[in-house]
Amino acid sequence: MATKQVNLAKVFGTVATALASNRDTLNQADPYNHDHGDNMVEVFDVVAQAMKAKKGASPADQLAYASDLLRQKESGSAKYYAGGLMQAAQQFTGKQVTPNNAMELIQTLLGGGMPTSPAAPAASGQADMLGSLLSGLTGSGQAGAPAQGGLDIGDLLNAGMSYMNAKQRGEADTTALMGALMSATSGGNTAYRAQSGAVVANALMQAVGALAAKKR
Repeated sequence: MATKQVNLAKVFGTVATALASNRDTLNQADPYNHDHGDNMVEVFDVVAQAMKAKKGASPADQLAYASDLLRQKESGSAKYYAGGLMQAAQQFTGKQVTPNNAMELIQTLLGGGMPTSPAAPAASGQADMLGSLLSGLTGSGQAGAPAQGGLDIGDLLNAGMSYMNAKQRGEADTTALMGALMSATSGGNTAYRAQSGAVVANALMQAVGALAAKKR
């Protein structure tokens, strides 16, 4: 039985919908231009539409096309995710995106094109996938000496503090964890970017988790 391929247009459409639901909150969290939510919704609307426009193309071509479109935008968020999409396009050249390897796509996208360690295969349960993402983000280096693209012990401590603060604000476990992870990666270099990154990560994990559940 062939492994089910991931519908990238549907997955990224789910992300765009999640961001639209959080648009006002993300705008308010942006202390500079108060438009981060607007920018993030635009970014993933563009990505979802790009996937639809290239529906018959390979995943690599779909991802590269979306990256090219985002590079034409002015926002820093667009430039950031354009980098992740382009690296993902290179990573998936000659391959399909399936529930088994979708974690690689998520990790690369969230990394904004930065070098990353190989992701662990995605498991079917959301908790296991979160654990796989954490494992991929932290790399395999020793404490205090990060692997290429991984996090050092200081990053992990900062992530832990972010998680505890989020829990004190009453956030759910998954949201708090994803926000903590994003705060420790290059995409989370500001609080509002970490917040939007958590929304993106949650939506991607849920979409892939649903696909993995259907595969069983």
